[in-house]
Parts: sequence; structure tokens; C-alpha cells
Amino acid sequence: MNKRVVILESVAGPLYWVILAAAVWLLLRGHNEPGGGFIAGLVAVSASILWAVAKGSDAAARRMPLGSPLVLSAVGLGLSALAGVPAFFYGDPFLTHLWGSIPLGFTDYKVSTVLLFDIGVCLCVWGALAGYALDLLSIDGDEHPGAAQEKQA
Repeated sequence: MNKRVVILESVAGPLYWVILAAAVWLLLRGHNEPGGGFIAGLVAVSASILWAVAKGSDAAARRMPLGSPLVLSAVGLGLSALAGVPAFFYGDPFLTHLWGSIPLGFTDYKVSTVLLFDIGVCLCVWGALAGYALDLLSIDGDEHPGAAQEKQA
């Protein structure tokens, strides 16, 4: 029997978005400074865990981008690998990162393949670790997902 914690359920909604905003800030800050994709992914995992504790693992998994931790992790891995491809067009080794800038009129915004790599790392970490944590949180007491099958045998 699960006990409801009304205060946790009430603050989980706004806090979830605050934590994800912090993850985005860390992701974007880290593309020119230390930090980036890995720490942003870990912060995003904490948002998913908060939601799972407040609303349940299934609700947390449905709330994740792309609807599944496994799909999110796979897309992240693909984006990270894709970040290395542009270097081939310049005859450079895989994952040699390229830099450019986007003129905004009053300033230039620096962009690079590093940002694509960091986004991929963030999504991969978020999907993999949140999936693992959500599976652990969904275990009811001594029961585990294979327990029903073991009892039938």
C-alpha cells in the first residue's frame, strides 16, 4: 500500500520544470566552459526521479522526451555520433569539432559540433540512468519484475 505525500505531489510539478531549466542552463553553459552534457543529463535524471517518487515510475517514464528512456538514450547516442561526421568533410579525424558563428546583428553566437555532442551525451545519460532508476523505483517491496514468473514455475 502506497502512502500519498500531498506536499511532494504539489511541489513536484513546478520543481520538475525548474530542475530541467537548470539542466538546460548547464548544458548550454558547458559548451564553452566545464560542464555540459554529462552533468546536465544527471540533473535531468534527478527531475525524472522526483517525478517518479511523487507520481510513480510509469508516469515519470511517460513524461520523458520521446516517451521512453531507451529511445531517449538511443537518440542521444545517435546525436553524439553524428557530431563527429562533419569533420570527415574537411579531411579531419572523427570527432574533430568544428566551430562557427551565427551573426545576430548586435552580436555573434558561437556554435560548434561540440554542442551537438553535448546534447547527445545529455540525452543518453538522461535516458540510461533515468531508465535504470525508474526500474529500481518500480520494484514493490521484495517483489521484482521476474518474481511472478518464478512463482509460476
